[in-house]
Amino acid sequence: MLDIRIRAANHEAKRRARGAANDDDPVAANHQDSVKNPLAALDAFLNRACFDAADPGALGEMLKQMVDAGYDRLPLPGSGRTLTRWRALAAVAARDLGLVKLFEGHTDALAILAELDAPHVPPGSRWGVWAAEAPDARVLATPLADGQLRLSGTKAWCSGAQAVSHALVTAWVGDEPVLAALTMDQPSISITTHHWHAVGMRATQSGDVRFDETRAVQLGAPHGYVRRAGFWQGGAGIAACWYGAAAGLASMMAEAVAARPDAHRLAHMGAVDVALAGAAAVLRATALQIDAHPGGDMQSAAMRARLVVEAAATTVVEHAGRALGAAPLCRNERFARAMADLPVFLRQSHAERDLAALGERTLGQRGDHGDPWEL
Repeated sequence: MLDIRIRAANHEAKRRARGAANDDDPVAANHQDSVKNPLAALDAFLNRACFDAADPGALGEMLKQMVDAGYDRLPLPGSGRTLTRWRALAAVAARDLGLVKLFEGHTDALAILAELDAPHVPPGSRWGVWAAEAPDARVLATPLADGQLRLSGTKAWCSGAQAVSHALVTAWVGDEPVLAALTMDQPSISITTHHWHAVGMRATQSGDVRFDETRAVQLGAPHGYVRRAGFWQGGAGIAACWYGAAAGLASMMAEAVAARPDAHRLAHMGAVDVALAGAAAVLRATALQIDAHPGGDMQSAAMRARLVVEAAATTVVEHAGRALGAAPLCRNERFARAMADLPVFLRQSHAERDLAALGERTLGQRGDHGDPWEL
């Protein structure tokens, strides 16, 4: 049965979810440095971290270490420090995309729980957010007399399913979508990765999770998951992960170009710099916009940021490969993994469908907001 504490009114746990520190709390006190200086502490941790990025178990252990150390206590989106949050995600992405896939999902879950006013997050819990609605996989929810839900069905694309202790899952009560919170230690849950044949992002083991009368708790009202302000704020945060990975590739590229520069390599380096500078500017502006209007409609801003960063990251992958040739793809494990992982991660964008959706919104908003391209 789902730990009923997730529904109990527990102010202290809510405070933990929001990342605050309290001198009277020995657990929080141990992590004050990582809360006060999150980027510096996180960078130091990532620099000294040693793990096998190809091993799903190692990624899970890294996530556990990061949660236990308090590195997951990022500022919430729209809190006035959205850019700090995104810089942390970018730093993890530059280290390893498989790791940031788990870390971003966990920190997104904490933001969702805070936004939907979930009263308790168990200390040390590690969360996934599984909201993909595959055409051949759907989870049905049956309300119970005690106010909980019973879930049945399959959820596809569940990254890190074997690494997390809890999950937020979209499900359906009749024809209405709901968000359910559950613990992963229930015998009614089974995980399979037999469909996961990925090369890029392989270690995330994004498998299918089967629920068979699994106990869960509904969070918020039906449709609340997608209608909340944080939905698109979190969507823009994914772009920070893409940016961090692209910047990490650019750093490795810069070291190689500096060691053996020529006109062609330098031209590729310049193209990468232009792409990343433009993407960084858009991410900074979007973070400011979110913080200025935390309850506002950020769909257009988020989609624009995602598409700009996607284009920049694609540019980095292309120029890095053309500038450096086959050698680092074959002899530099970290570079080769990043070049394989990033194109897969970028497909969280829906490409031309997202461009079309943004174009439609842009045309619809021109009359209300004037020329959107005025400098």
